[in-house]
Amino acid sequence: MQSRNQGNYRNPCLTMHQPWASLLVYGIKCIEGRSWPAPIRGRLWIHAASKVPDESTIKAMEQFYREIYAVNGITEIKFPEHYPVSRLLGCVEVVGCVRGEELASWDGVPEGVRLEALTDYCWLCEQPQIYEAAARGLTKVESPLPVKFPLPNPRDLFSLKPGSLLLDVSESKQSEPGKSSSLSAPRAGARAAATQFSKNQNHSTSYSTRTSAMDIDTLQKVETASSDLEEVSNDSTPRDNEKDFSGYNQTLTGERKQ
Repeated sequence: MQSRNQGNYRNPCLTMHQPWASLLVYGIKCIEGRSWPAPIRGRLWIHAASKVPDESTIKAMEQFYREIYAVNGITEIKFPEHYPVSRLLGCVEVVGCVRGEELASWDGVPEGVRLEALTDYCWLCEQPQIYEAAARGLTKVESPLPVKFPLPNPRDLFSLKPGSLLLDVSESKQSEPGKSSSLSAPRAGARAAATQFSKNQNHSTSYSTRTSAMDIDTLQKVETASSDLEEVSNDSTPRDNEKDFSGYNQTLTGERKQ
């Protein structure tokens, strides 16, 4: 059986902007959208970038998730009270990656989850956990709608990959969600929030991308893609080094060679 983590990543950590970072580790957001396929399977640590989110961005994204959860009859959602920056937030399990059109027409998952298909590639995330700095441990999160993404081949942990659902998609085009006019506004708001966030980032200097490797036992070091080690403070919060990603579609490149 293949290793749970693909490539040479060891304890990978993805730096994300708020509010998307907290929404993911709180289990509200099940899909992490990218313009490129997920390079790993297994645990992915989530670290919040240093940029403080605008209140309008937070409201737009919270409204988006209220609307898509309402499709499945869920009206009570406990959003994070705060959206902290420049710190380790928790982790999720990446169980697969499919194209946006595949997810949008996938009858095997709740309709609300399919409505998250806003990008070229959708990273499928389960088992969200919040990192408690004081206790130096993880706390499981109860998602509003826990989702278990079924593997096409239960014996192959990497069977849920782009193109693996194409046959199902072609046979179930009629079930594609998101056509209701009542959902057009929140979907547009979510897209606008991500787009505007990205535009705002482009007004400052260019941003580099990185892959971080976390020492899970001590959380005392962050290793960048160039294999340089940087020390972090005693409160176990990794420094962001001012390397913010360019909005919702940040690109994670490079592999740490063993």
